[in-house]
Amino acid sequence: MNTQEQNFGAVEVLDGNKYMRDAKGGMTPLELVKPEHILEDEVVRGIIHFARELSAEIDRFLGHTMTDLGEFDALLAQEYGAVKGGKKGNKTYQNYNGTMKIQVQIADFIDFGPQLQIAKEIVDECLNKWAVDSSPEIRALVQNAFKTDKAGQINRSHIYMLLRLDIEDSRWNEAMRAIRDAMRVTGSKEYVRFYQRATPTDSWKAITIDLAKATKPTIIEQE
Repeated sequence: MNTQEQNFGAVEVLDGNKYMRDAKGGMTPLELVKPEHILEDEVVRGIIHFARELSAEIDRFLGHTMTDLGEFDALLAQEYGAVKGGKKGNKTYQNYNGTMKIQVQIADFIDFGPQLQIAKEIVDECLNKWAVDSSPEIRALVQNAFKTDKAGQINRSHIYMLLRLDIEDSRWNEAMRAIRDAMRVTGSKEYVRFYQRATPTDSWKAITIDLAKATKPTIIEQE
């Protein structure tokens, strides 16, 4: 059996006859496939073909970027004894006239240990002790913070909001300490972002490498 692809189509030739393979693996004679299905197949295959090429190019670009920045960091350390970045590894690189910059940011993945359950028990004690004095907003925040989602994950954003509350109570502070003790880094991911601006006094504009945030082309209708 020979496979023939024309215009990104998927036409297979068997014993001199042309077929298209369906999603179940069946072979449908080409003349029985609706023209709109053939056209859709060609359009999808064409777009995916270019998407694969673009994805591979982005992978190569990211690899070259991290290699170049890594070599620059090594040169700084060797020649000048200088190290870029803060304690968490975040780094910013900028061109001489201040119109281009690259940011490398490390995002930690946070999980919570068994101390979180202790914190919840103490927080419940505080709410019961305060009774009427506790605002409904705080009660709602506490309820949402310790409520798990469908995947069994704690709502981290509400947990962080609890930690930001300024409440003068020894037991409450003990609960917040338990939450901090429960937090543990289970992994991290490195993000690279690119920015540019026309002059050093202009605002930074991101160079988008993200289809979800990409600028859609303007369609000009001709009269």
